Amino acid sequence: SAPAAAPAAPAAATAETPPPRIPAGHFAKRPAFWNTQLSPDGSMLAFMRENKGKTTFVITETASGKMVRALLADPTDELSWYTWVTNDKLLLGVSTPGKFFDEDARYTRLILVELASGAMTRLFSRSKVLEADNVVHIAKDGSYVLVAIQQTVYDYPSVQRHELKPDGKITTVQSSREGVWNWTTDDDGVVRMGTGWYEGKLRVYYRASAADELKLVAKIREGAEDDYFDTLQIVTGSDEGYVLAPGENGRVGLRRFNFATRQVIETVFEHPDWDIDSVTLRKGKPYAAYFTADRDEVHWFDPEVAKQYRALRKALGTGEVWIVSRADNDSRMLVYAGQENDPGVLYMFDPAAKHMQEIAQYRPEIDFRTLSAPKPMQYTARDGTVIRGYLTLPRGREPKNLPLIVMPHGGPFGVRDKLEYNDEVQLLANRGYAVLQPNFRGSGGYGDAFYQLGAGQVGRGMQDDIDDAMDWAVKEGIADPKRVCVVGASYGGYAALWAVLRNPERYRCAASWAGVTDWNKMLRYDNRYLTSKASKSWQARVRGEKTFDLDAVSPYRLAGQLSRPVLLAQGTTDTIVPMSQYNLFEKASRSAPVPPQTLVIEDEGHSFSKPESAQAWYEALDAFLARHNPADAAPGGAVAETVAAGEAGPAADKGAAPATP
Repeated sequence: SAPAAAPAAPAAATAETPPPRIPAGHFAKRPAFWNTQLSPDGSMLAFMRENKGKTTFVITETASGKMVRALLADPTDELSWYTWVTNDKLLLGVSTPGKFFDEDARYTRLILVELASGAMTRLFSRSKVLEADNVVHIAKDGSYVLVAIQQTVYDYPSVQRHELKPDGKITTVQSSREGVWNWTTDDDGVVRMGTGWYEGKLRVYYRASAADELKLVAKIREGAEDDYFDTLQIVTGSDEGYVLAPGENGRVGLRRFNFATRQVIETVFEHPDWDIDSVTLRKGKPYAAYFTADRDEVHWFDPEVAKQYRALRKALGTGEVWIVSRADNDSRMLVYAGQENDPGVLYMFDPAAKHMQEIAQYRPEIDFRTLSAPKPMQYTARDGTVIRGYLTLPRGREPKNLPLIVMPHGGPFGVRDKLEYNDEVQLLANRGYAVLQPNFRGSGGYGDAFYQLGAGQVGRGMQDDIDDAMDWAVKEGIADPKRVCVVGASYGGYAALWAVLRNPERYRCAASWAGVTDWNKMLRYDNRYLTSKASKSWQARVRGEKTFDLDAVSPYRLAGQLSRPVLLAQGTTDTIVPMSQYNLFEKASRSAPVPPQTLVIEDEGHSFSKPESAQAWYEALDAFLARHNPADAAPGGAVAETVAAGEAGPAADKGAAPATP
């Protein structure tokens, strides 16, 4: 297991005065542009920005700042990702909400952007299947892309070659195989491997070259983690490549691997305490390995790069420095500098000239010197499992008997909180709340054994860990047991709702953004949206025992019994947790003793794409907590007694009308 972090304890009382109240809108403020990437030669900069309420995709010259293109996508599309193909072509991944067999669903597609003409071409536009943006290879010259896509909804995916030009020709380069959902190519775009779960086993097909036939080389049973790997690269003309795979101690590390013999040739890099999250390859060789201790960390394979990174950190004098994008020849770099109590700044760096130019502040209205610094903590859950997390204390208040917000993360599997800047945490700390972020069982980064502890524990063992986090804070004297609320988004939103339904005696209130309310319907909607371990059987991981009825841990079922104040919020165009999940709970809770206060934000997705949306949520949350768990109330005071008595308060809080930003 990872080395134990020193348990957080109440700090000595301080004479520091509380910082000034920071407007919620300042935490919602976004930089003038975001999602920045340099072109391969570094001559252009791509980014997103708001223009009259609409998101615009912009390309400018880096040297002069002159605009090259400003493109506006279909308003129904939500931009998921983009990448430079060449200096004159980009690929955008978009999703569009729709219906699939009468269920809410999202349709993903690729859009080709050609800079010379400004043309935006939707690839696979005639396809009727849900997913059409699973890119497995992009030609080095930008002439074509390979995409794993189903021919019909009844087929397994094949690999289609789509020419990257308007009306580009589509051909099949690899037919589908029963059970195969994931295809991997080598550096030259030859399909070399296919994997997928079928009849309870992970099937692995492999071939040495384009001239060979794909053969079934392995059937890996569920739970055989030693045989599982995440392929990063297969080297052209070789059976070797790089994978992320667990070692003898259960830690995921970077291995050189022989795909024909399925043997590890050597361990390239393994951290003794933390899983490797991802690896960057450059020119076919390992460039950087990323892992998360208490904060994101990196191992550079090139000593000169490591030296440059240390020099940047020293020059910028901050806790975190990251090169978020770079030209292929390293002539220009985008550099982020910030830390958990500093939103940070984005710079353009010219290494040859040793020149650093500020191009954007992430929260320009906030004085970071007034913010609170989260600290690592740990506690022992009721079954003896050590759980780690982060505690943020409000400044200028004695850390005793504070109102507490427990904030579970989304996911839930393979995801975790860490030391990083978080608008919502800082907003709540600024208002006088202690904020506790537990990395409950099943969270990522702590090794395979801890990850596996989460299997079948949605709403059960995971929820116990959240309750035990509260107990730790109370035992330490930090939290007032009568002033504890749970706030979260996505899975965290589910956990918040479930907290006040499963254990209403514990919690004063809950607030949920885009929380799951019906697990059976959620799994039917799509079994990929809430997990980072796509190779696993997601449904089995959530459900646990095959006979377990997920209604037993679904909030909608008990919504009519709601006896604690709840803020229920959702965006109408959410394609991850669909609006139907919100509607189901809202309808079921109308006759509850304490109906929820509601917030519906039109034209908003799972996360906030517009500052107005974030501000609407922050202001609603701020007002909700001020009413039902005021930070300045006396410990265990009258409000707690009122809530315990089941009084909902004025009718204005009962099922408030949908709000828009």
